[in-house]
Amino acid sequence: MEEKDFVGPINEFLKQCEQSGDSAYSAFRSLLEKLEDPITRAEARIFLSHLQKRFTSKEATEDCLRTYNFRIQDIVIEQYEGYKRRKKLTMMVIPSIFIPEDWSFTFYEGLNRHPDSIFKDKTVAELGCGNGWISIAIAEKWSPLKVFGLDINPRAIKVSWINLYLNALDENGQPIYDGENKTLLDRVEFHESDLLAYCRDRGIQLERIVGCIPQILNPNPDAMSKMITENASEEFLYSLSNYCALQGFVEDQFGLGLIARAVEEGISVIKPMGIMIFNMGGRPGQAVCKRLFERRGFHVNKLWQTKVIQAADTDISALVEIEKNSPHRFEFFMGLAGDQPICARTAWAYGEAGGRISHALSVYSCQLRQPNQVKMIFEFLQNGFQEISSSLDLSFEDDSVADEKIPFLAYLANVLKESSFFPYEPPAGSIRFRNLIAGFMKTYHHTPLTTDNIVIFPSRAVAIENALRLFSPRLAIIDENLTRHLPRQWLTSLNIENAETDQPSADVLTVIEAPRQSDLMIELIKKLKPQVVVTGMAQFEAITSSAFEHLLDTTRAIGSRLFLDISDHFELSSLPSPNGVFKYLAGTSLPSHAAIICGLLKNQVYSDLEVAFVISEEESIFKALSKTVELLEGNTALISQYYYGCILYELLAFQLADRHPSPERGCDKAETVEMIGFSSSAISVLDTAELSIDDKENSLLHMDVDQSFLPIPSPIKAAIFESFARQNMAESETDVAPSLREFIKAAYGFPSDSNTEFIYSDCPQSLFNKLVLCCIHEGGTLCFPSGSNGNYVSAAKFLKANIVDIPTESELGFKLTENALTNVLQTVKKPWVYISGPTINPTGLIYSNEEIESILSSCAKFGARVVLDTSFSGLEFNFEGWDLEDSFRKLNLDLRVCLLGGLSLKMLAGGFTFGFLVMADPCLVDELYSFSGLSKPHSTVKYATKKLLGHREQKAGNLLDAIGKQKQILGNRSKRLKEVSKNICLQVQPI
Repeated sequence: MEEKDFVGPINEFLKQCEQSGDSAYSAFRSLLEKLEDPITRAEARIFLSHLQKRFTSKEATEDCLRTYNFRIQDIVIEQYEGYKRRKKLTMMVIPSIFIPEDWSFTFYEGLNRHPDSIFKDKTVAELGCGNGWISIAIAEKWSPLKVFGLDINPRAIKVSWINLYLNALDENGQPIYDGENKTLLDRVEFHESDLLAYCRDRGIQLERIVGCIPQILNPNPDAMSKMITENASEEFLYSLSNYCALQGFVEDQFGLGLIARAVEEGISVIKPMGIMIFNMGGRPGQAVCKRLFERRGFHVNKLWQTKVIQAADTDISALVEIEKNSPHRFEFFMGLAGDQPICARTAWAYGEAGGRISHALSVYSCQLRQPNQVKMIFEFLQNGFQEISSSLDLSFEDDSVADEKIPFLAYLANVLKESSFFPYEPPAGSIRFRNLIAGFMKTYHHTPLTTDNIVIFPSRAVAIENALRLFSPRLAIIDENLTRHLPRQWLTSLNIENAETDQPSADVLTVIEAPRQSDLMIELIKKLKPQVVVTGMAQFEAITSSAFEHLLDTTRAIGSRLFLDISDHFELSSLPSPNGVFKYLAGTSLPSHAAIICGLLKNQVYSDLEVAFVISEEESIFKALSKTVELLEGNTALISQYYYGCILYELLAFQLADRHPSPERGCDKAETVEMIGFSSSAISVLDTAELSIDDKENSLLHMDVDQSFLPIPSPIKAAIFESFARQNMAESETDVAPSLREFIKAAYGFPSDSNTEFIYSDCPQSLFNKLVLCCIHEGGTLCFPSGSNGNYVSAAKFLKANIVDIPTESELGFKLTENALTNVLQTVKKPWVYISGPTINPTGLIYSNEEIESILSSCAKFGARVVLDTSFSGLEFNFEGWDLEDSFRKLNLDLRVCLLGGLSLKMLAGGFTFGFLVMADPCLVDELYSFSGLSKPHSTVKYATKKLLGHREQKAGNLLDAIGKQKQILGNRSKRLKEVSKNICLQVQPI
């Protein structure tokens, strides 16, 4: 067809376009249908060529936009000489879509700052493609494998396809092939999509994501809730190019919520080495823009920055409103030459008065620093935990910190996602964690240890104290650097004259402090002949094994048990320094009288997050230490084991398994004189107490594990993850006391005031044991109702407390009665009465408010101290709680009652434990603090606990619903268990 043949059709086309913007869109949509049909494609492209020739000058194209509601013009994409490909593109726009301006031109300039290989053969998505010119320019200049141009505006997609045909075909309607014999139609697609939904829903993995999307909140929020269709008004569709709605991200306050959502969606679809490039208006400030990416785990590179005039059709009043309600100030400038920033309110006023305002415009290139782990983190967050994403902070100045924390967060996210509850681990420590320690020792130090050689403790101080209590020596020599957390009484006793006798005259442990230097330590050992030695090694002595061997020989010769602390010399590194102790262990088994203690504190993130392990190749020592930590500490915090386990895993993951055979080791054949054995109280308890059972053949059914194995509700998982995701927590965010005060008042009516002391630990058991020590020091007697918590009774015996049983009857569920209590208290001096309630451990029966008031009244008559243990309570399914405030006031019990508890059961937290002790007697408080070495919960645990208590206080529906459902489950199980036990004559035995 000749040019004259198109005159009439073009006139008819223009007549239709002149009617309105909607009519113009309808006319071009019909034209697109012809372009999509291979039969009519060439003719339709020729039609567009003739249509463009009607408006050749810049003035004519502007007039065309005003009169006919469309414009076709050329956009220059390359200017320098020697460029062999197309230097310009032909583009059409209509009023209802984003019209290319400085904003998008600056973005393209930023893309140009990348090397030519940036998009070559890559799969690319452009967000907010508008009329598609940038997607087409990328395909034309860099030959990507595929470009997906995406926009939420359906009209923009139709116009983009028209522009694609305009540039993929020449003026005669023939395909334009590149050097690879491909056309732009092979490389580019356009799709209607809310951000990356098109790619996500189809499983398309991207290597590059570029975006130039709105960054100002719509002044009319209701307008953004309209249904987006191609028949919507021009004004509404065009507003999608300028404004965004609230997205539920913290960045909403800066107008960057849509960018934040795009970035998080991008993390799920971008390949590990992929790059995201975004156009960022500098109105919120450069630091805010950069942090949006950094806190999500990206390395950020600013490619290009300039200033652009604020678009006259964009209302910045929403930013003025934000400034009014927050301390943040946006950054604008007066004209392009202005260099002093002005706030949004000033910019608005200046613009209203006719002035021109500008803002910075930057192009950021971003790449995930640890892509696989960050992807795992965001997969967890998007699986029902989106509300905590605002707390996530993966920005780190030090790469070594990022290399440690990001893998841990990924591991924690995976555990919380895949597990409905935390597993119950052996008291010796998580099997996985002990395996990792053994693997590290074998791989890096050639020491063939197994899980049965390693016992986990909450800290080095706890490990040392537990070991001393296990052997209960008359005299111990301790490195002066390791005595800070030992009981004060041990450090002040001078009762050493009977140290060498087999039957000491009194049960007193004396600790002598010694210098760390080995020759001085050995001199003291030879002179004083202690039964236990605990020491570290100076740095210069730790490099070779000679000092260690000398200590082994000396302690063996006089019959001393040796605990060597290597904490200062143990490095969690892929290039650990030489270590003389490990050199020795690589060739020789650890003698039976020696053990190694190692406290793990050297992480890059948390200076106070500690876990310790003890190495012993003597089976009896391993088993005794395992039971000791169970009795005195409960279990070591699982999250802490996870943290250091993750570090060890990262050090082992890249190595090939079993590449180095285990070395041949010699046995220590030197004769050993008789050593001190376990204390008599330890032997008695460890042999008879029913602690953890490792024997799979044992038919004994244990129902006394204080842990819920019901599914952990989402709010608990969220609080746990958020506590580690946060950085720079304020002290007030980890101060549990105010929330705990409200909790004990609401649950038990337990009064407290400014003089009340709140003491915390990883679990209630270690706090109970400190109370036992206070009772012993006061000369008191612990009174246990028969059938009470067996572990606590065993722990008190282990610590050598005076114990009296208060008779109870199985017919009454081993409940304590006022008469039985009175009969015992009449015969006991300085009684300390232990009460498990409201739920009785282990029978599960409940003390009513009247019953506990009666018991407390009897205690008050005899001046007894009361340990009210609520740690086994919290999931009562037919109980409304206690109200003890009146009883305390009438009986004047404030100073006599200690409230012991934990939140694991109350909050359905499974293996996430937190113990607390509430006491008001200042003398007792001082006494308890004299027994240092308490395994205190980490700041992250306190943060999560405070968060959960806040949920309970605010009656958060999802948490209360979960608790209600689990109480119902327990009620049903209880009913079923009673039926079964009745049918098979099952008897529950107290321990």
